[in-house]
Amino acid sequence: RATPTIMINCTPETVSTDYDESDRLYFEELSLERVLDIYEVEGATGCIVSFGGQIPNNLVMPLHKNGVKILGTAPESIDLAEDRQKHSAMLDSLGIDQPAWSELKTFEEADAFAATVGYPVLVRPSYVLSGAAMNVVRTAGELRGFLEMAADVSDDHPVVITKFIEGAEEIDVDAVADGGRLLAYAIAEHVEQGGVHSGDATLVLPARDMSKEVFGRIKEIAGKIAERLSITGPFNMQILHSPDGSLKVIETNVRASRSLPFSAKVLDVDFTRLATLAGLGLKPADALKVCDEQQSLPYVGVKVPQFSFKRLPGADPLLGVEMKSTGEVACFHHDKWGAYLRGLQSTYMAMPVTGSLVWLSLPPAALAAGDKLRKAVTAAKTLLRVGYVLAAGPEDVATLKAQGVEEVSELAHKMTNGERDTSDYVKALKAREVKMVMELHNGLDNDHYVARRAAIDFAVPLVTNVEQAVLMSAALEKYGTQEGVVPRGAFREGDPPEVETYAEFMDMAK
Repeated sequence: RATPTIMINCTPETVSTDYDESDRLYFEELSLERVLDIYEVEGATGCIVSFGGQIPNNLVMPLHKNGVKILGTAPESIDLAEDRQKHSAMLDSLGIDQPAWSELKTFEEADAFAATVGYPVLVRPSYVLSGAAMNVVRTAGELRGFLEMAADVSDDHPVVITKFIEGAEEIDVDAVADGGRLLAYAIAEHVEQGGVHSGDATLVLPARDMSKEVFGRIKEIAGKIAERLSITGPFNMQILHSPDGSLKVIETNVRASRSLPFSAKVLDVDFTRLATLAGLGLKPADALKVCDEQQSLPYVGVKVPQFSFKRLPGADPLLGVEMKSTGEVACFHHDKWGAYLRGLQSTYMAMPVTGSLVWLSLPPAALAAGDKLRKAVTAAKTLLRVGYVLAAGPEDVATLKAQGVEEVSELAHKMTNGERDTSDYVKALKAREVKMVMELHNGLDNDHYVARRAAIDFAVPLVTNVEQAVLMSAALEKYGTQEGVVPRGAFREGDPPEVETYAEFMDMAK
């Protein structure tokens, strides 16, 4: 039996291509008063909150208290996941590992906790979208300001401080459950290590590089949390795979994430249909067989973020725990390197041809016990093998040569009186001599900020994450610049003549 549906959406652009999917569509703000008005005037019999992002989750308890029937996961369970303190206590009760944590009461207690577990720590407010006011804190001097910022955006809910684990791999889980029983799940790896918001991260699905043992442990964790919260509908989890091999849960969102459509496309499993049928009490059959075998798929999907820094004068393009991307692209290939190149070029990143000049700024040797520097050197050596020309500042040139990278020229980034146009590096950008910038130091000082921002202002491709640099250099070595899409519809010699549609690619994969 067909059930009439009503959608409330405050952003017309998000439904511009499929506005007729629902029986009635309201372009209204997602506020308690407006939702209650529409619920009453339409004579609605239930409300699905799990596909509207963070705002509906923030409204779920007030709606419930005002007599709205919430379909799917119970409001109390959603609150248990959203409230940082309650969520952490739940994980402890289930015996599921997590980074060391403490609920904020006073600055002095927070400072003592940070001193005990050691910096860096992560300040995490509750009930917020896109990591708002979430910050990695590396010194006691930064702590007070970040705590005040977090309290301002989440004054009705606790702020939790957790130990930030450097060098950890981050894992995304999208799943659907019915009464706490898993129906479907997707396990994707982040290219970037922990510390980059999942919305800004590059996701690889299936996680071919993950061991079967770790894959099985993640599925077990997802099943335990789904059962404990009695989840009916979609949910998303972020998990850290620490250097010591442990799996630590960062958070659970009892709602559809922005990566759910990507997961559904890659696995060819309709997560949304399963979640909707479960929420309506129609007991759909699970898709666990397909999900259990996802690592054996003959193709890989890579989700690449898209940014709008060019339209935001002065914005720092450095990635962190607070989301900055404004869109995303997903591409398929038989391996992650080809899919990544396709994804990058779909965001209009102009891949430099071999022989082009790439400017490097290296990570500090002390960061993550030198692991970041080793990765940057690996990327540099790969780029040289591919045929690119490398340049760097004098200190980085010395470091590279000490690591066996001899073919690198000096191009200093030194400003006089803070004027960026006095930098030789910036002059080279303006003259279109530098075709790609890898600013991997990630310093917050003005010199490193200007190095990043100048690349954006002069429309030069910019990479600020060392794991991205390693993947990109390896992809260029494997495929060159030919594995991509036709840039802006203008065919040039060497471009692939066509790009398969999703349906065509899935047919070929079968």
